[in-house]
Amino acid sequence: MDKQILMMKDGKISTTLIKFGIPSIIGFLVNALYNFVDAVFVGGIGTEAMAAASVVFPIAMVMVGVGHTFGSGGASYVSRLIGASKKTEAEATASTSIISAIITGIIVTVLSVIFIEPILRVFGATDSIMSYAKDYSYIYLSFSLFPILGVTLNNLARSEGALKVSMMAMIAGAALNIALDPIFIYSLNMGIKGAALATVISQALTVIILTVFYRSRKSFLSPGIKKIKFSKKIYSEVLKIGIPTFLYQLLTSISMGMLNNAAANYGDEAVAAMGIITRILAIGSFVIFGYSKGFQPFAGYNYGSGNISRLKKGLNFSLIFTTIIGVVLTFVQIMFSHQIVSIFTKNPQVIEIASRGLIASSIMFSLLGFQVMYATLFLALGMARQGSILSLARQGICFIPVILILPAVLGLDGVIFTQMIADALTVLLTLIFAIKVNSKLREVELSPKVATASVSK
Repeated sequence: MDKQILMMKDGKISTTLIKFGIPSIIGFLVNALYNFVDAVFVGGIGTEAMAAASVVFPIAMVMVGVGHTFGSGGASYVSRLIGASKKTEAEATASTSIISAIITGIIVTVLSVIFIEPILRVFGATDSIMSYAKDYSYIYLSFSLFPILGVTLNNLARSEGALKVSMMAMIAGAALNIALDPIFIYSLNMGIKGAALATVISQALTVIILTVFYRSRKSFLSPGIKKIKFSKKIYSEVLKIGIPTFLYQLLTSISMGMLNNAAANYGDEAVAAMGIITRILAIGSFVIFGYSKGFQPFAGYNYGSGNISRLKKGLNFSLIFTTIIGVVLTFVQIMFSHQIVSIFTKNPQVIEIASRGLIASSIMFSLLGFQVMYATLFLALGMARQGSILSLARQGICFIPVILILPAVLGLDGVIFTQMIADALTVLLTLIFAIKVNSKLREVELSPKVATASVSK
């Protein structure tokens, strides 16, 4: 881990960011592939099952959001503490984040299981798909502590540069899920229940791997029960980043629910199509999100150590790198939309809706890296207000008004074009924030006497 810290401090910027980004990209890509394959297997059960999976998906994202509350929030603060050579405080933050995730996870799990049917209704479950959705949800939600804790531990591992460990944990879980899906769904004739069981077992494996990593003393940090510190300072730093991250996940889930409800007006085929689009876009999105997770500890460390020049160079490289990825993925998604969608279903109506939706949603995809990198920058630097707004923009501030208005005007086309319009509005908002933060960073860089903390104001 000392080598990782030295790379963040003195390594060649492009090489460091690629080495940090690639493991996260692979990990996220494998996780996206698992979602992709999982949807293919579920789609084999029927259109209703595929639609049910589309309804449950945003609920699963809420659970992931709980993990990010303490994982991303804790990771941001831990990276800055490591950069400031405050290892003791970093270990206390990591320990407190982990126990807080466990306690919160238990509470959320119990409440979710109790109120499962009304929750499913909110996220778009119709009478025809409710039984499938309940079968999946009861199993997944009963063991939702695994995804919550897995996300928390994964973020904390990345915060100290342990990206290969994070990658291997994600790969192992995803590989096991892909292997178990056909066995549970078809061989054991468990149907959609088998998909849920395969998922929770795989997520449990991820938690085990990361726990072993921290208990083996191979990590730079050594979280432990005795190091837990329920202090106002720790929670202030963790939650000012964690809460916006959770709200992002929550609003993403709410927006998916609203999308499902809007699509439900046009039949289960439309709901299934929206779920297919979400999973396809997740593959490309996770590549960019994965890279951003590699950039985050780099940004946090150099911000904490006051090396603004190195931080800016890293940001510029990251913007170019993620934009190239976005352009390539946009081309592939538009040119081969019909072929990609056909992997999930043979229903011609679902294919037609999903293909059109994928093309529409891909139009602004080339600029996703611009959105994500600046949102990551603000969160890595502890700039809660700006980070909150950008994190909530794409799937909340910009998305929700559009989904409320556009379908009423354009019908199903309004549902299909909602994400494209929301992305365009988010890009404009990101541009405004980017100009301001770059100006502030330039001031700090040119004025050594100005404290680095002033950038957060």
